[in-house]
Amino acid sequence: MQRTGAQIIWECLVHEGVRTVFGYPGGAILPAYDAMLDYPVRHVLVRHEQGAAHMADGFARASGEVGVAIATSGPGATNLVTGIATAQMDSSPLVCITGQVPSKLIGYDAFQETDISGITLPITKHSYLVTRVDEIMPTIKEAFYLAKSGRPGPVLVDITKDAQQASTDWAWNDAPVKLRAYQAHRIPAKSDMSKAIELIKAARKPLILAGQGVIQSNAMKELRAFAEMIDAPVALTLLGLGGFPASHALNIGMMGMHGEAWVNHAIQEADLLLALGMRFDDRVTGNLKTYAPHAKKIHIDIDPSEINKNVRADAAIVADLRETLRELLDMLEPSNHGPWLKYIASMKGDTAVRDIQRLPDNGHLYAAHVINDIWRLTGGNAIIATDVGQHQMWEAQYYHHNDPRTLITSGGLGTMGFGLPAAIGAKLAKPDAEVWAIVGDGGFQMTQPELSTAAQEGVKVNVAIINNGYLGMVRQWQQFFHGRRYSATPIWSPDYVRLAEAYGIAGYRVEHARQIEEAVARALRDPGPALVEFVIEQEANVFPMIPPGATLSEPIESEPAPLASS
Repeated sequence: MQRTGAQIIWECLVHEGVRTVFGYPGGAILPAYDAMLDYPVRHVLVRHEQGAAHMADGFARASGEVGVAIATSGPGATNLVTGIATAQMDSSPLVCITGQVPSKLIGYDAFQETDISGITLPITKHSYLVTRVDEIMPTIKEAFYLAKSGRPGPVLVDITKDAQQASTDWAWNDAPVKLRAYQAHRIPAKSDMSKAIELIKAARKPLILAGQGVIQSNAMKELRAFAEMIDAPVALTLLGLGGFPASHALNIGMMGMHGEAWVNHAIQEADLLLALGMRFDDRVTGNLKTYAPHAKKIHIDIDPSEINKNVRADAAIVADLRETLRELLDMLEPSNHGPWLKYIASMKGDTAVRDIQRLPDNGHLYAAHVINDIWRLTGGNAIIATDVGQHQMWEAQYYHHNDPRTLITSGGLGTMGFGLPAAIGAKLAKPDAEVWAIVGDGGFQMTQPELSTAAQEGVKVNVAIINNGYLGMVRQWQQFFHGRRYSATPIWSPDYVRLAEAYGIAGYRVEHARQIEEAVARALRDPGPALVEFVIEQEANVFPMIPPGATLSEPIESEPAPLASS
């Protein structure tokens, strides 16, 4: 049957199971927007294309499906770049479709012409430029296959306007995608498995390091069985939170720069690290020269490029984590590491339970109160999307995630402004879930116009603004490492309650701990979007903290000494 290229775009999306897309129209993508009206796909009109990429990303992370963002050429396409890079760093499956000027104008600096496929080449799994109508279907099929197979990630498809307008005989092709030299699934070598088994059996102080790969491979059940089988504690990366229940006795907490001190000490004293679906990021390892000096390392990851990139592995298995854990479970016998677990428990000491009630009752509101109460009042069952900074670390410390895909945050790129649009995407992916955006006053102001998107689309998201009047994490670094010289970190905010009212949504302000419960309850009762501003202690800091370049055994756990008077 005859179809235009614009129609073929939507035919392909429908065949791929896409129900929702996020985008912003413009001249070079207009044929696709005209054709969209005839297809059963919901389009969410964002206020900025960066918001489209973040919403598609939040949708993907909450659902496990591919998120789709659409933009026009030139500035529309370049506005996607930060969101694409965010997805690439965190292995989030996106397909971004952009319009491009007519093929005969490419290279002539036409109005709104930009080489977006070239720009995004370093931050995508692959970027395509499509100039012929007959290339559209195979390219979009390949894009979806690449985005969700192997290590997930974003793919960009740039389609010229004349390819969208041209017509061709078209029929959907169900044949599986085959790409030369692309190996999405690998079978672990028997020798590697045998080496891993030897190391596991010999270990007396094993420690599992669980990353986001646990969630992406749906290996939560297998990880739990594996940890219980070998009786090993589990530490998690930021993006791995929820991959192993926070309430499980073997869960010892988050590792890394702002991880629990006893977790980092355990890493330094372990004799075996089992790195599962994680990449030994610098925020996890601290100084590589002093990282886990006594431990053998087993690294299991689907991406061969991560093996031996940062930390040398004694046994490396490049394969799907879920399948690998199933094989290991069949090859292992139960073991017991009671003395090791008891020792880790003893390291926790008084900090084993972060007793927020011990925070001074001096009339100031602390983020710990806010996050803990949101966790308690939501039963720990909400999907939380965050921006980046102090509030992000407080969320990781005080909101205890038992389930996967309930923490949606920018880990690798550290993208401020991610939280609100990602929360909107997550809510559209999981309409029955309770969704909160926990954001800072800095990051929120980067993408706050997406409140208008939530209002127009009727998306029930709850926004918690942790307002301390600073770019908090940058201020903390200035306090610790730059002699409290607060350069460009104090930030003014509008009246957020009145701002919410301007968007036609409910707004509340909280300045004391006793007000939290009522404000959260009112936000939950509101049928539409709701915003709660929490005015917190301005110079509260995130502890513990591993200073840049320091070993994991050297955390800052209290306020720096006051500067000597001159």
